[in-house]
Amino acid sequence: MSDAEEQLDLTEIGAIRALLASRPRPVGWDERRARLDEVGSSWPVAGDIRCEAVAFDGLAAEWSLAPGSDGDKVLLFFHGGGYCSGSVKSHRRMVTEAGRAMGMRTLAIDYRRAPEHPFPAQHEDALAAWRFLARQGVAPDRIVVGGDSAGGNLSLSLVGRLRAAGERLPYCLWLVSPWTDLSMSGATLATKDGVDPIIHGAYLEELAGAYVPRDVERRDPLISPLFADLRGFPPMLIQVGSAETLLSDATRLAEAAGAADVKLRLEIWPHMIHAWPVWNAQLDAGRRALASAGNFVRDQL
Repeated sequence: MSDAEEQLDLTEIGAIRALLASRPRPVGWDERRARLDEVGSSWPVAGDIRCEAVAFDGLAAEWSLAPGSDGDKVLLFFHGGGYCSGSVKSHRRMVTEAGRAMGMRTLAIDYRRAPEHPFPAQHEDALAAWRFLARQGVAPDRIVVGGDSAGGNLSLSLVGRLRAAGERLPYCLWLVSPWTDLSMSGATLATKDGVDPIIHGAYLEELAGAYVPRDVERRDPLISPLFADLRGFPPMLIQVGSAETLLSDATRLAEAAGAADVKLRLEIWPHMIHAWPVWNAQLDAGRRALASAGNFVRDQL
């Protein structure tokens, strides 16, 4: 990275930090959901993107397609939000530009959220989305599965379920700031707490408590895919910011996947905060991260 790029990143991420700090942290699920939708959709989708709402199996979802993209290839995207917030709306700019960078159609899912719908509702919805793509005639080797934060967790867990059932797997995984350990044993939860403007230990504990039933062990591989047997998983790109409390969730996932002979690339982006590509419209590092993801996916496909 050049000095000019680093200075630009610092300036632009500073503006995003200011946006996040412009109001008090929301309290309660409704306020949190509204706030994430608001800040995530601060900049609209590009005018040349075609979006189309779709519904299946009781789920709302959205297709998107950028000019020149291959409609026969699909990014199946699961949004972040700690399983309790986030939506197609909050992540629309991120997923549509990811589809542009990857040169493919996207399908973003409004899966059910906790605490109204705890585990395993989200896993059932992810599997329903996978089955929907199969009914549309999209072959597994034409599908990229990805998401940020809890969406990265859900992406990994979907692959784990498919592998356990002996089914064909997606061609690759794209994981941004993945939340992989709901037992919260990562060292950076403490060491990065002072620089992460979004994710803190008490907040994560509240999210995990809302999502995971009390009789379910949080180190269960379907809850915390960091502890899964990752042998046979498809190639994965892991992108994480250096200013994240979840940094060690990503680096330990890379270590575990590498030890299981999974082909992967780990990118740690200096100064970046949790799920920074959400703000790609005003963040050059967000656009570069999406471009890097596009290059990775194109190399795999």
